[in-house]
This record gives sequence, C-alpha cells and structure tokens, in this order.
Amino acid sequence: MHNATAAALTGRRVLVTGGARGLGAAFVGALAQAGASVVFGDLLHDEGLALAASLGKAGHAVSYLPLDLAQPDSIARFVDDAAKRLGGIDGLINNAAITNSGGKLATELTKETWDAVMNVNVRGTWLASTAALPHLRDSGRGAIVNIASDTALWGAPKLLAYVASKGAVISMTHSLAREFGVDGVTVNAIAPGLTEVEATAYVPAARHAYYREGRALTRPQVPEDVTGPVLFLLSDAARFVTGQLLPVNGGFVMN
Repeated sequence: MHNATAAALTGRRVLVTGGARGLGAAFVGALAQAGASVVFGDLLHDEGLALAASLGKAGHAVSYLPLDLAQPDSIARFVDDAAKRLGGIDGLINNAAITNSGGKLATELTKETWDAVMNVNVRGTWLASTAALPHLRDSGRGAIVNIASDTALWGAPKLLAYVASKGAVISMTHSLAREFGVDGVTVNAIAPGLTEVEATAYVPAARHAYYREGRALTRPQVPEDVTGPVLFLLSDAARFVTGQLLPVNGGFVMN
C-alpha cells in the first residue's frame, strides 16, 4: 500500500457493511492496516467476531456489530451504535449485498426474490447512507463508497435482480453525490469484476474463464485489487472526486 494513502487514513473512523467475509473483510483489513478505526456489520456473527478479534490482537481498532440490511431498524441501530463507539464517522463503505437470483432467467424469478435483493442492495444502501449523513457532515471530510458491480455495465444474464440492483446503486451514487455535496460529503462507486471470494464460489468455471479471457489483464481478480481504489476514494487525495463510477475489473469493461 502506498504510504501516502495509509498516512491519509490514519485516525479515520469508517463503517463497513457486510464486512465479515469476502470483499468486505478485505476492506476491513486494509482500513485497519492503513490506521483507520473500523466498525463493520454483518449477519455472520461468528465470522464477524472472529475477524474483529483477530485484527484486535494485531493491535488494530476494529469492532463488529450485528447488522441486517433487510431491516431498517437494524441499519439505524448499527450506524448509531457505531458512531457512538467511534466518536463520529468519517467514511462509509456500502458493501453488503445479496445475489439470490443467480442462475435464474428473468422469467423464473419470483417477486419474493426480487424484493429481497432490492431491499438489501438498494434500500439498504440508501438507508445506511442517509443514517450516516449527519455524522459524515460533522466530520468535515465525509466520504461514502458504494460497491456496485460491473455486471450492471454489461448486463450479465441470469442475474437480473442483482444486476438491476447494482445499476440502481450506480444511479443512486450520482444523485446522492449532488445532494450530499452541499455538506462536503463525497459519494462514489466502485464496480468490481468477478472477484475470487466465497460469494463467487458458486459461479461456474466457464464463467470465470469467460471473465479472464475478456479482460485486458487476464489473471484472476482478487480482493486486494479492489481495496486500493476504495481507500483512495476515502482519503483526502480524492476530496474533489464525487459522483463517479470506477470499474475495477482488469479491463473487462472500459469507459
């Protein structure tokens, strides 16, 4: 990690949703290494507690709180408790998401699946952002990073609910950036490609190969490929960057 970025995040107070495993855990670990104080939320209680304990033993200021993005009350409680624990909030990573619709055609989706994906991925991102806004405003250097997906940029098949939800996250990023800009809060989005984490273990080998062959950089994508851009967007180096979408996918989709 570049020393300038690490120095810029020393003492920052950052929330991460869905931080117990996968990309979320990578964000938590990278933030801790960069000197930030982190509170992350998840439904995976055992894994969340274990990650917080492991990073705590290494001397990092990291703690876990339960969070269910499908429940508005849980989101409000998480943000409030985290702000009290940290003494404020400087950054928020809206990472938590569910797929649920993987492998199903649009004609096979149920209303229940559609609603579940939208409630977590879209409504959850909205509610976490608005709950954190007063604290981010008070920070004077508040930043939100939304984790979208490059599937929303090329229309991955058999993922309709997920793709639609991530497209909504991208559009929300633009609107929130305009609304929150008056408070000095930046809002940006990252669109990762298919990353080698637990959540993508179900993806057929042929799809992984399709991604690798379609990238300008043909190796598999790993969580560390995404953490650097996210830390940059949380740092003072990106204070005049807002409302932007950064695809991080090895050149599978290019602007």
